[in-house]
Amino acid sequence: MTENAQILSEMNDRSREVFRRVVEGYLGSGDPVGSRTLTRTMSEKVSAATIRNVMQDLEYLGLIQAPHVSAGRIPTQAGLRMFVDGLLEAKLGDEDRDRIEATVDSSEDDVAAMLDRVGSALSGITKGASLVLAPKHEAPVKHIEFVSLAADRALVVLVFADGHVENRVFVPPPGQTASSMREAANFLNALFAGRSLSELRALLGAEIEARRRELDGLAAELIEKGLAAWEGEGDRGERLIVRGRANLLAGGADPEDLERIRTLFDDLERKRDITEFLQLAEEGEGVRIFIGSENKLFSLSGSSLVVSPYMNADRRIVGAVGVIGPTRLNYGRIVPIVDYTAQLVGRMLSGTNTRG
Repeated sequence: MTENAQILSEMNDRSREVFRRVVEGYLGSGDPVGSRTLTRTMSEKVSAATIRNVMQDLEYLGLIQAPHVSAGRIPTQAGLRMFVDGLLEAKLGDEDRDRIEATVDSSEDDVAAMLDRVGSALSGITKGASLVLAPKHEAPVKHIEFVSLAADRALVVLVFADGHVENRVFVPPPGQTASSMREAANFLNALFAGRSLSELRALLGAEIEARRRELDGLAAELIEKGLAAWEGEGDRGERLIVRGRANLLAGGADPEDLERIRTLFDDLERKRDITEFLQLAEEGEGVRIFIGSENKLFSLSGSSLVVSPYMNADRRIVGAVGVIGPTRLNYGRIVPIVDYTAQLVGRMLSGTNTRG
């Protein structure tokens, strides 16, 4: 049991009702709620003094607070969290349900357009800023670019064969430069030929394994004669340590084999770097689409985010939808709207009936 759940379970009916009415009154009006107001709305007849005592106990628990002297009470952040988790009565209205369903067409193939409409609808229905985390595209890639944003941030731009364009942000491997990113992109663009990111990564993995086997075969004789040794074998920074070219030739090593080893090792390192870039591109954060929002909204302290994930046909979470607004959101209405929208998007992506 969480701490909030335990506090809630230990509260008596009167304390729970006072707390709920303070929160609901604040969410409805934005104003502090006083003891005299509560005497008119409580289910039992109690005096203002009794309610003040209960409010003092709730304030001691950190659930409500007075914004200034002689004011009523408003919920704290902890109080709002406990209300949402334990006391919220959320029900989706028929009108809201119809407006959400009108944005989704189960026969539509353009997922991006559908998500754009969902975001606009959420913003319009809730009067808040909507957030849509779109699922990653899995079509064959036509072109790829890596763009350095900062020392620890980079952007991969993916242009898919079907015309879809997607940006993903990732943390580049240490030591990578803008030049090395361009080289990786040039190498990958020459290989795509209708392949997806995962298919290309599998292809590179097979090439790396083949190069490694060839390299091991060439180096085996040198290692057996004591002329060379692997340092950090199998690790990311492994090296083949040799005794020097003159000693190798004196020991009977073939100069062509030595040059082949050097070439294979360089190729192995390059493909490992590029495979790492590909993996980071696959795992990078999906595109976030903000619709109907004003910049000042995100600079306000005390803003709230109501978010719900949606799944594909394999029951894997592939994205999320949400609403951002002031702390004084109408949670009882917003929570079921966001939850139902996420369910609807998931059903559409899974190709099932949208009416639940």
